[in-house]
Amino acid sequence: MTAKLIRELGAGVGIALPEVRVVGEDPVLPSVFPLGTMAATSAGALTAAVAAYARRIGRSDEERSGGRQPVRGAHGDPDVTIDARHAAVAFQSERHFRTDGKAMDVWAALSGDYRTSDGWVRLHCNFDHHRDAAVRALGLPPGSGKEDVGRACAGRTAVEIEDAVIREGGCAAAMRSRAEWLAHPQARALAGLPLVGVSRLSVRGGVLGDLGTGLPAGIERPLGGVRVLDLTRVIAGPVAARALAAYGADVLRVGAAHLPEVPGLVVETAFGKRSCRIDLRSQADRLRELVRQADVVIQAYRPGALRARGFGPDDLAALRPGVVCVDISAYGARGPWASRRGFDSLVQMACGIAHENGDGLRPSPLPAQALDHGTGYLAAFGAVAALLRRAAEGGSWHVEVSLARTAAWLDDLGRIDGAGVPQPRVEDLLATMDSPFGTLTYVMPPGAIDGTRPRWTSPPPRQGEHPAAWAPSS
Repeated sequence: MTAKLIRELGAGVGIALPEVRVVGEDPVLPSVFPLGTMAATSAGALTAAVAAYARRIGRSDEERSGGRQPVRGAHGDPDVTIDARHAAVAFQSERHFRTDGKAMDVWAALSGDYRTSDGWVRLHCNFDHHRDAAVRALGLPPGSGKEDVGRACAGRTAVEIEDAVIREGGCAAAMRSRAEWLAHPQARALAGLPLVGVSRLSVRGGVLGDLGTGLPAGIERPLGGVRVLDLTRVIAGPVAARALAAYGADVLRVGAAHLPEVPGLVVETAFGKRSCRIDLRSQADRLRELVRQADVVIQAYRPGALRARGFGPDDLAALRPGVVCVDISAYGARGPWASRRGFDSLVQMACGIAHENGDGLRPSPLPAQALDHGTGYLAAFGAVAALLRRAAEGGSWHVEVSLARTAAWLDDLGRIDGAGVPQPRVEDLLATMDSPFGTLTYVMPPGAIDGTRPRWTSPPPRQGEHPAAWAPSS
């Protein structure tokens, strides 16, 4: 099933993928949803696309296999493999991440599920301004605690709270059943959208055969020479850029001192990247200079937010003909919720997943931030697919993915008898790396091409550690 799903993903974005050998099957994680299949499909599709890209640019087998004799698949294709257990554990990467043996706590005090007069609502308060918005929406004074929030929620309906928090600029989601979500206008707006949208931008430019900004001779890794701007935070976008870095892309993460971060996550998702800071309120020209030399730009601001600052897909293509623009959103770029803020835990609530994963009486989240990780891998897959399309057809390209569309895909994959399975073995999938933060324990990236596995060659940097410039050797 997984190999077939990967072929379908390739066909959906207009590229031919080599066959993928899938190891293992569901159930892998404790859930009624086939998360092992979801993880293996999205990570396996990326692996296959990278293999196709490496073949397209003529990277030799000896280079890609480190001088070893490569294992060949049928018809001389590269041998592409994905392990379902490894992919599923990678979807839980933040759970297994350790700094000097210590796990991270990613949830703020007020973040969580609250009982309402007619069900449940989830508040996402990891950023202070989202916490303050939720408190205001509930009519509570600043500094209110979890018990105060619980009492305020108990007297109101879930949708009433959701609407009030959104009006205040916060993040919330009422728990809906699958049927309730499918009847919602936003679900209907998403129904006709592809899982991974890849389309050619109308802006003229982009050279036929354009393979990257440099492609230095002797580069061994498949995406070496591909420059990726990472304009994202929390979790899908950073996962996408981190996955590309594992295959050798030069990833420059752009943050700003005034933008909040989740401390542990900003480290865990930064392997293989460099980090700079640019304040778009006063330094937009610095970002434009980076765009002019980029191959891929990944952004996860709310739809339209960067366009309003002159960095929409058409603007980026005008700056850099041949660019691949990757847009990641919570609920998609169309429909009444297109501009709504959202995170994985909220989309699980809104789309019926948290309802169906348990008994329907209280929320039961997935045992992974699977919508985030799945969307991240699909975004990375879409980026490589667009690079292949650019090489074959020229032009600039636009990739669109969303957590809610990924949730619909997971729903379409059906159900399994997996609620009671134990957590998978992880010890053989972990590695350690020294870093400025201490010794980090992390999940290695899944997949292999001709026996060679993706890897990160540098630890997470400190925020803003690097200049706002591309590495000289890239």
